[in-house]
Amino acid sequence: METQTQFFRDTWAEINLDHLYENVKNIKGHIPNDVKVFAVVKANAYGHGDVQTSLTALSAGAHGLAVAFLDEAISLRRGGIIAPILVLGATRPKDVKMAADMDISLTVFQQEWLVEAERQLSKGDCLNLHIKCDTGMGRIGVRTTEELKGIEKYILDHPQFEMEGIFTHFATADELNDEYLDEQLVRFEHMLAQLDSLPAYIHSSNSAATLRKTNTLFNAVRVGIAMYGLTPSIEMKPELPFPLKEVFSLHSTLIHTKELGAFEKVSYGATYQTERAEWIGTIPIGYADGWLRKLQGQDVLVDGKRVPIVGRICMDQCMIRLPESRSIGTHVTLIGSQGEEDITMDEIAQKLDTINYEIPCIISTRVPRIYIRNGEPAEVSNKLLSTGVQGQLKNKELQDE
Repeated sequence: METQTQFFRDTWAEINLDHLYENVKNIKGHIPNDVKVFAVVKANAYGHGDVQTSLTALSAGAHGLAVAFLDEAISLRRGGIIAPILVLGATRPKDVKMAADMDISLTVFQQEWLVEAERQLSKGDCLNLHIKCDTGMGRIGVRTTEELKGIEKYILDHPQFEMEGIFTHFATADELNDEYLDEQLVRFEHMLAQLDSLPAYIHSSNSAATLRKTNTLFNAVRVGIAMYGLTPSIEMKPELPFPLKEVFSLHSTLIHTKELGAFEKVSYGATYQTERAEWIGTIPIGYADGWLRKLQGQDVLVDGKRVPIVGRICMDQCMIRLPESRSIGTHVTLIGSQGEEDITMDEIAQKLDTINYEIPCIISTRVPRIYIRNGEPAEVSNKLLSTGVQGQLKNKELQDE
């Protein structure tokens, strides 16, 4: 394990762990005490940092963690996480021994997979499994009661397997029309009724269902996007039971300013031309950082005021039009607050014609993450996924909570 404690560029993301902690606490307070929360930290915690986010969520009362792939679960175990971890996606049968050895729960949805997986396990191994039911999402999952019963019987007949959970996933929980969600819920409840005995964990609710629906909670929920302070959909915003606090913000500084005369061009393709004498500032962030070319024209914040990005965004830099001369090193906020102005994830998502989930995920790993705890920077992490370099909180107080 390696921790990077400093960085050498003038662009960074701030991950406010205080906000994340408060979001999880509020979610816990919104649901019954006996419903366990699995914090979804797949995709490097939606770009926020997996170990840092996991430790905070667990300290705020989350029972366990959920990821997409076995690699992500292994990263958490190697980062010192000992809480329950569930892999929501498919895992190759040949890799199940690693999961069993590291006490990582896997998802199963094919009896053939169990046959192959059993061959990889030794007599004393025990692999915890959650059965995935496809009740209408159309991704992975068991679709018939016959499939479900076959998987249940195989698990019960083979001591290397433990049927730890069963779950489904709603396709439209973030929509206020509940017709299709209710159809999925009926299918899931029908599948549950076919089991000889219920496992320890039964879960169907994602963030949207957890916030909106009381009849989908069962005894566990999977909370992802809401934990990071983002609303699952614009439609849901008026329906939130409590305010969510955004965890991720994005910042840079001016590295150069110049005054251009009238009718001068800016950036590739000469798509922007000054109308009069204008001050142009350069900030060191571009599409290689996930600040995509389509964000041309998007506002950023300087001295608490909105100023536009002008010209095409380059790979590593982009230019902004300043109202007047500004000094080198002036703080620029691309996502977040300055003074009374605020640029949200939803605003950036709308500009890119996408959803807020995608925005923190596309801000690349070369943008350092600064972790804020108790209002102060706790650590800097620049996680390089390709080499497994992993940042971890030094703040032992967080781990002891």
